[in-house]
Amino acid sequence: MQDTTLILLAAGNSTRFGLPTKKQWLYIKDRPLWLFVAEQFEQFNFVDIIVVANEIELKLMQDFADYKFVPGGKNSRAESVLNALNEVKTDFVLVTDVARCCIDKNVIFRLFDKKQKDSCVVPTLKVTDTSYYDGKPIDREKLLRVQTPQLSCTKSLKEILLNRQNYTDESSAFYDNGKKVTFVEGSSRATKLTYKEDLDNLKCLKPPDNIFRVGEGIDIHAFEEGKAMVLCGVDIDSPVGFKAHSDGDVAIHAIIDALLGASNLGDIGEFFPDTDKKYKNADSKKLLKEVIDLVRNVGYEIVNIDISIVAQKPKISPYKQKMKQRLGEIMQLKQNNINIKATTGEKLGFVGRAEGVVVQAVATLKYYNWERV
Repeated sequence: MQDTTLILLAAGNSTRFGLPTKKQWLYIKDRPLWLFVAEQFEQFNFVDIIVVANEIELKLMQDFADYKFVPGGKNSRAESVLNALNEVKTDFVLVTDVARCCIDKNVIFRLFDKKQKDSCVVPTLKVTDTSYYDGKPIDREKLLRVQTPQLSCTKSLKEILLNRQNYTDESSAFYDNGKKVTFVEGSSRATKLTYKEDLDNLKCLKPPDNIFRVGEGIDIHAFEEGKAMVLCGVDIDSPVGFKAHSDGDVAIHAIIDALLGASNLGDIGEFFPDTDKKYKNADSKKLLKEVIDLVRNVGYEIVNIDISIVAQKPKISPYKQKMKQRLGEIMQLKQNNINIKATTGEKLGFVGRAEGVVVQAVATLKYYNWERV
């Protein structure tokens, strides 16, 4: 396809999907779904493959493949397409949704057989069920179910979307602007993954490999007079707190780094910089919840957390059970999957001199097993 670029749309929030992981991050063996789909299209030798995704997820995606990556639109699918079109140099563009994950190569060939300048070519299926509209039966012979991918003239599509962006697909944009739309036969294999129940009908998808990922996090905070102490989300009876931009919960900060490390998402400073006034005295429990949501969004489930607290003071033992309960609530994790160890600094170094606390955390993740739902 020497005159065509592929645009793969993967920026959606999966609000209708009904699982904790976004559909584009469901693991198919050892590949996230967006990559599984993109690799199927490589056989057609497009000039470029452009993946459109949530801005937070782009950095993670770039570690998987050397495609072009573009941030998605904030308001609509069409805005995401336009963002990608700004990177397209070819005369034609094939746009598809990552949710259309089982590729029928015969449909691709049919699309290119009908390719024309200033037009849009669309795969469709006939409607076989009796259909009603507004409470009245209608002639199903006149109905077509529109699928993706859709092949468009790049120049025409870009001109249309620069003027208006509330189109749900390329065919409606072309039709609304008086341009030619050509229909070709689609494929019943190309079921769109919208709801979790759709997984039962997508035979090309294989369950995730049973792979475990481990991340380590460490954090250190000095004591500060007159500040409340919070550790593992629990208020500690202490005359000193932790010197920090946020509330200084050194244990939760270490857990956050462990989770980000296991999921290859970077570190806590990238997400919550201490130069940002927004995080002044921030509640670390909320920061942890935000990171947990992200980790689950991109395809992982948490197996267990192991924490080592090194402190000359305060005494940790009286609070350990409450700490486990609090972390379990935040992380939606059973307490038997959370371990907290505590030791002193043996009066050595800054910990031994009771000047601060060190916490090390280890997190184990695995791919979210969507097959069992």
